[in-house]
Amino acid sequence: MSTRLPGGIPDFIEKWNPALFHQVGYGLGAASMASLGILANDMLHPALPATIIGFTAIYWKVGTDDLKQTNHTLRNNFPFLCHMRYLFESIRPEIQQYLIESDADATPFSRSMRSTIYQRSKAQSDTRALGTMRDVYEEGYEWGAHSMFPADHHDVKTRVKVGNKLNGCLQPYSASIFNISAMSYGALSGPAVTALNKGAERGGFYHNTGEGGISKFHLNGGDIVWNVGTGYFACGKTVDGKRFFDEEMFKENSAKHAVKMIEIKLSQGAKPAHGGILPANKITQEISDARGLGPGPWTEDCASPPYHSAFSTPKQLCEFILKLRTLSGGKPIGFKLCIGQPKELASLFHAMIDTDIYPDFITIDGSEGGTGAAPPEFQDSMGMPMAEGLRLADNMLKGAGIRNRLKLIAAGKVYNGFSLVRTMANGADLCNAARAFMFSLGCIQALKCNANTCPTGITTQNKNLSSGLNVSNKSVRVSNFHAATVLSASEIVAAMGHTNPRHVTGEDLWKRENGIHVSTYSDMHSKYLPVMDGGELLEEGMPKVQKKMKGWWEEGKVIYDSMN
Repeated sequence: MSTRLPGGIPDFIEKWNPALFHQVGYGLGAASMASLGILANDMLHPALPATIIGFTAIYWKVGTDDLKQTNHTLRNNFPFLCHMRYLFESIRPEIQQYLIESDADATPFSRSMRSTIYQRSKAQSDTRALGTMRDVYEEGYEWGAHSMFPADHHDVKTRVKVGNKLNGCLQPYSASIFNISAMSYGALSGPAVTALNKGAERGGFYHNTGEGGISKFHLNGGDIVWNVGTGYFACGKTVDGKRFFDEEMFKENSAKHAVKMIEIKLSQGAKPAHGGILPANKITQEISDARGLGPGPWTEDCASPPYHSAFSTPKQLCEFILKLRTLSGGKPIGFKLCIGQPKELASLFHAMIDTDIYPDFITIDGSEGGTGAAPPEFQDSMGMPMAEGLRLADNMLKGAGIRNRLKLIAAGKVYNGFSLVRTMANGADLCNAARAFMFSLGCIQALKCNANTCPTGITTQNKNLSSGLNVSNKSVRVSNFHAATVLSASEIVAAMGHTNPRHVTGEDLWKRENGIHVSTYSDMHSKYLPVMDGGELLEEGMPKVQKKMKGWWEEGKVIYDSMN
């Protein structure tokens, strides 16, 4: 009687060894000879002996190679048969996605989430029958509180002016409440970037370039937000292997009509304080031209440093903002970060107040954000999620009395109307999304963004794959998805009785904390973070400020003072 435990290795595999491998091989050889003899008597179709002989040859070649190598124990102990494991392991994600997972399963985006995006991108009906499939009594369930007196969704404001003349902004920009987040050419293929840009033009929203610079694919009619990262691509030069900011190059590229705003990248959610990574096998001459990497071949990854060479203190960042605003002719300037240490965020706000230099916007990127390539530890365990980071920034800005000087943009798994409204209720003025727009292009979540083998041609530089992406068709889908998402958000805001998404507050949103207790977002969040009205952090003694926030604010002042 077998004593094998459930889930263990089947008996026939456990008994496999090099001796048995040879015995089976000899048997296959005999079968090959026998099939040839039968074929000689015209009793067998020629294809069968050829198949047996071919398999036998492969069997011996693979198995003997396994026995010769010394790096893998499995290959030594289970020659040939071990490759069944490698095969099933390699197609495990596909088996999981197509045969096993339910609508609510899969990460980072469930089948249900992806289906909503696919349907809206194709302008198909996304309505459902028989009610919600979610358990409304499950811990974590969220809902919006509708009004008995809803507004007309046509009256809901869906555009936000970014750029404050008090900051010195001379060219403010009217942005949609929903836009394309930072994705570089290089991480994405040329056709994918082109489709996104043309879709942005059709829908009247902006397209963030990502830190990979301004490529020709970004200049197809859509408004762009130029992301200036630590590599200073399209605005920098290399000296002794290090990248430095180039004022003249920046001035020239910022003058392009398509550039509506400039965003300084401090960090991103998926790999905060790490720097961007573009694998060497994805670098082409066009990418090199956009980034200024010189002629190929490229044998090393294009890795941006985790820090800027143009500034290294909060005050210097403010001065850099002023420099970019001047060089760009007064275009809106902001910065993007995933929040790490709250006291360092406070030091930035102290610098703004002290220098009287303010960004026009701050983009809060959540740790749940996506990326083409990142170390797993950074992707899984570093940085503050968007909701917490956004609430912290919004409240600290209010407490410092400077919330009115800038706009907050948020990014982190925004993909439908409710997630858009919920994010704005947490403090955002407008939102960005990256992966959601990739799904609108046809992404199937194959999880091969870093391998240059993306089957949909979106995140690959393999022209045999990317050429299959129909730019005209996909740009329409990008625009469709944007329009449907904004419409859904407008209807939700109107159902709550508002005509401005920014008027939605934590009182309009509820969450089930467990099977019995529910709380509004305002009540739930106030337990951990005080809700500021304006200027509380500037009051003598800060009597109305929670101890934790007070400590961060005071530590931020110490950090700022120590760096000047």
